[in-house]
Amino acid sequence: MDKPTHLIEFETMVLGRHLSLTAPRPRRGGGLLDRSAYTLLSRLSVEGPMSIGGLSEAFGLDTSTLNRQTAAMLRTGLVERIPDPDGGIARRFRVTSEGERSLAAARAENVGGLEKVMAGWEPEEVAALAAYLKRFNMDVARLDGRLWPRT
Repeated sequence: MDKPTHLIEFETMVLGRHLSLTAPRPRRGGGLLDRSAYTLLSRLSVEGPMSIGGLSEAFGLDTSTLNRQTAAMLRTGLVERIPDPDGGIARRFRVTSEGERSLAAARAENVGGLEKVMAGWEPEEVAALAAYLKRFNMDVARLDGRLWPRT
């Protein structure tokens, strides 16, 4: 277990256990903003309205999974269906103002949690971790062929 890649594997498993992103959180007005909703809303807020097919391609998930996830988000008012602006028959999903508020609140909660954890870190250490995580994620996306849009 002393090989660096073995240590990274172990630490990423532990990280996944500790991240507040993986825990459902109460949403104002009831319901939960779970990990899938957080991830989908994050993507839609950057990329704009997307169809089930577009989401399937972007996430590498089957359409039945995305149909369940988007149906739950529709029921709780986080997204709405809109006509395809290109005139196609497929409908697209767009983040509602409630979805934007919920995403912003969840993101603020997550950032606050990270700031608590790293309160004793030097700013350079926080910046270095951010840079390494970005590089890691960019390399994973490059190998996977699904780049995550960045603002």
